[in-house]
Amino acid sequence: MAKYSIVVPFHNEEENVTVLYARLKQVMEQVGESFELVLVDDGSSDCTYKLLEEIAGVDSRVLVIKLRRNFGQTSALAAGFDHATGDFILAMDGDLQHDPNEIPAFIEKLDEGYDVVSGWRKDRIDNIFLRRIPSACANWLMARLSGVNIHDFGTTFKAYRREVIQNIPLYGEMHRFIPALASWYGASICEIPIRNLSRVRGKSHYGIGRTFGVLFDLMTIRFLLKYMSRPLHFFGSIGALSILGGSSMAAFLLGMKILNPQLDVMRHHQPLFVVGSVLIVAGIQMLAIGLLGELQVRHYHTSQQPAPYTVERMVRLASEEQSILTDRLEGNF
Repeated sequence: MAKYSIVVPFHNEEENVTVLYARLKQVMEQVGESFELVLVDDGSSDCTYKLLEEIAGVDSRVLVIKLRRNFGQTSALAAGFDHATGDFILAMDGDLQHDPNEIPAFIEKLDEGYDVVSGWRKDRIDNIFLRRIPSACANWLMARLSGVNIHDFGTTFKAYRREVIQNIPLYGEMHRFIPALASWYGASICEIPIRNLSRVRGKSHYGIGRTFGVLFDLMTIRFLLKYMSRPLHFFGSIGALSILGGSSMAAFLLGMKILNPQLDVMRHHQPLFVVGSVLIVAGIQMLAIGLLGELQVRHYHTSQQPAPYTVERMVRLASEEQSILTDRLEGNF
């Protein structure tokens, strides 16, 4: 079993595949420890997978995972993490904007005892309006809402201890929140500055549209960190306040009716009557949602979670002359 696993997702990166492989191989051989490269093809429509398969055919330290379609970066990383065998797992992008020469700095921090080492693009070279300002705002919000004091949640360039990353369920676009989720499990986290290189080949897959999705992810992560194992505390609190408010209005109207039997409540206090009724009904519904959430939490902790991807095939060289091609006929959705 390798000591280090380098997980790299690729999507239409045919111009960068061989260059990145050569650089990773050179750096990891200089590190002097056993390693493997877990290269994930996330449904590429160009020659990316063909090149990855050729690499796996000549290097037994390379595992290539081909997904059936483009599931997204988080799912591609999850596939790589699930099939990595190293004690320490490093993740990075496949577009050459992450410098493999910085891997030893991550390893040094892991050796110091940290569970998660996150890269920090301290001096960014992206467009200031489309990337840097939205990213700075999102990172500031993430740090405040998650309680994890790091500057850059968005970069994929991170290193993890195996036992930490395997406890974190990944789906949607949750890869950027791994440090926050890891902190919930009690992981120790540090941050190191990394270079932000310009893309030389290929086309960027990032755009301003992804920034808006971060806002919804922020709400999700805040809820998960605080109420993941106790949703009734969130929905129940809102429901209880709603029922209390509605009941107070109902009690007030009832008191007026008792004191003045001739009073037509519906005629003189119809808005208050309607609002009170709605608050009581809404409160009961929120309590019901909280109870359903508790049932989901119980189901989550007692059932096996499906993977957010489907593997089409995996390729790894078994010997000098022979490579093994394993077709996965059945995948997990």
